[in-house]
Amino acid sequence: MATRASRWAARLLGWAGLMTLLLAAAPAPAADVSNDDCLACHSDKSLTTKRGVRTVSLFVDGKRFSGSVHSALSCTSCHADLEGKDLPHATPLARVECGTCHSDEQKQHSHSLHGKAIARGDPLAPHCVDCHGNHDILPVKDKNSAVAPLKVPFVCGRCHREGTPVQANRKIEQHNILENYSESIHGEALFKKGLVVAANCVSCHTPHNILPHTDPNSSINRRNIAATCTKCHAQIEEVHRKTIRGTLWEKEAHVLPACVDCHQPHKVRNVFYTQGMADADCMRCHSDQHLKASDGRNLFVQVTDVAGSRHAKVACSQCHSEVNASRVRPCETITHPVDCGRCHEEVAQQYQRSKHGQLLAASDSNAPTCRECHGTHHVLGKHDPQSVTFPTNVPNLCGRCHREGKKAALRYTGDQHEIIPHYNESIHGKGLLKSGLTVTATCTNCHTAHMVLPRSDPQSTVNPKNLPATCGVCHHGIQEQFVESVHSATVTKTDKELPVCNDCHTAHSIRRTDEAGFKLEIMDKCGRCHEEIAKTYFDTYHGKVSRLGYTKTAKCYDCHGAHDIQRVTDPRSHLSRANVVATCQKCHANATRRFAGYLTHATHHDPKKYPFLFWTFWGMTTLLLSTFVLGGLHTLLWLPKALEMRRELRAEEAREEAEASGLARGQGDPAGEDGNHAH
Repeated sequence: MATRASRWAARLLGWAGLMTLLLAAAPAPAADVSNDDCLACHSDKSLTTKRGVRTVSLFVDGKRFSGSVHSALSCTSCHADLEGKDLPHATPLARVECGTCHSDEQKQHSHSLHGKAIARGDPLAPHCVDCHGNHDILPVKDKNSAVAPLKVPFVCGRCHREGTPVQANRKIEQHNILENYSESIHGEALFKKGLVVAANCVSCHTPHNILPHTDPNSSINRRNIAATCTKCHAQIEEVHRKTIRGTLWEKEAHVLPACVDCHQPHKVRNVFYTQGMADADCMRCHSDQHLKASDGRNLFVQVTDVAGSRHAKVACSQCHSEVNASRVRPCETITHPVDCGRCHEEVAQQYQRSKHGQLLAASDSNAPTCRECHGTHHVLGKHDPQSVTFPTNVPNLCGRCHREGKKAALRYTGDQHEIIPHYNESIHGKGLLKSGLTVTATCTNCHTAHMVLPRSDPQSTVNPKNLPATCGVCHHGIQEQFVESVHSATVTKTDKELPVCNDCHTAHSIRRTDEAGFKLEIMDKCGRCHEEIAKTYFDTYHGKVSRLGYTKTAKCYDCHGAHDIQRVTDPRSHLSRANVVATCQKCHANATRRFAGYLTHATHHDPKKYPFLFWTFWGMTTLLLSTFVLGGLHTLLWLPKALEMRRELRAEEAREEAEASGLARGQGDPAGEDGNHAH
């Protein structure tokens, strides 16, 4: 049995060996090709191939591919002809069909000038790879993308720059395209200012559906050019003059003329073609000093005011957009006031949300409008000293309404009065008006210029929650200290109202902190919240001397700090164990640890916190009162006896006086008798 078993085992081993040999000799099935398999060869920078007479590199930078938009795809997703093939593969490979994924773009490209050139076998026709790249394609919004806005003119310029084969071999009407574009208003905005929203080649010609201007479907066809331009230049009818060269702007309703009639396609400059004519038309009437409106308003416009204003290059019809040049008086069709928000959109939105804008929306006659603050035809920039919005002029500008007795002050129900005089005498006002320090805070720095809201509004810049940030625009270092202090809402979580800048410094009558008046009042300001602590302070030597008007003694901020107040247990506190000696030494140069142990707020009214002082005070007070009571009682009991003794003393004195006077008379008689006898 053992022998038979051995023979069967030998046979099985033989069959197993034969199967192994057969499997080893058979061809292996094609496995899925991974990116690493491809990069095993294509990561070699020396790998090349021949395409006609050209030597083409087959190197693929794996790192750049991993950062591209196609990093999640496998090589065979694009090179589909390699699917299921063995490696190394045969060459050349079929051209990648981008339209497999990008079907819409491929369809547009096929119908475009570029696609048709490819179809007829033009060797100069651009394919997807010529513009977008191949293995390092990045999103359009990525600044490093080959088709990022700043790079688009150069991508197109590879073929359309003057002197290239495309320009030399094709009958193209436009010459020096890239050069002209670079000097245009669009090119300057893109290249010099980095304004990536400025129009570039694809903005007008589209990226993939590029067609000749003679094609009715072209984005630059005469019938379509207005729609192309108005993608960026919206409301062009309201901005432009209604007539050009004496003809109507709109020959058909809502049909614009071709923009290229006035603006050369690649030479667009910042020129107001119709400005002179439009302004001249307006000034034929408005140069008359006696011109009046039906409601009595003076309609005279000083030409020099406009020429010297911020709007010198703005045509009249750009602001007064409702004019109709077909009328004898073009402006008679104007039904609405000038809308400054057409150009100053963000500012207009702020104004509408502000208290001023809300009053205007409610048709309040006292609501200030743009022209009341900025003027009409002589609008100057805020950096011009002659402007009403120049910093030194802002208090008077706001004072037109907010001065006491004026329209804004009359409707005001708050506690702030005499605002303008108080500001003028404040540290900010003196810095602005007396020292000419134009960077100091004015009304608009705190309340903003256009987003003025009441203090109670959570969005207001002077709301208590926002005030530290508002003051911090100028006093940034102090704000950094304050937001870390116990007075900051980010540190102390409480339902009580925490102090902010104006609680200590006031709103409009801010004084220097080194003035005697400020130093003497600061304890009362601290005492609004810390009432009990303030009482104990005024019981101390420091407090009693301060009451006498002596400003050099220690105040609250000398010990606790001004804006960086911390709890005494905080190591950062001026009164922490590590810092208290140095704090005392600011006034007491020889202060020691023992000296710093002085109980600054000690009081005999608190038996829990200071029991020794409490019981000592009441013990001494009891002793004093007992002494006075016993002494007074003794005095009262002794008083009757004292009065009786006083009466007896007076009676005794009276008897003695009587006896003395009688004795005196007795001694005088003998002398009288002797005298008589002598006589």
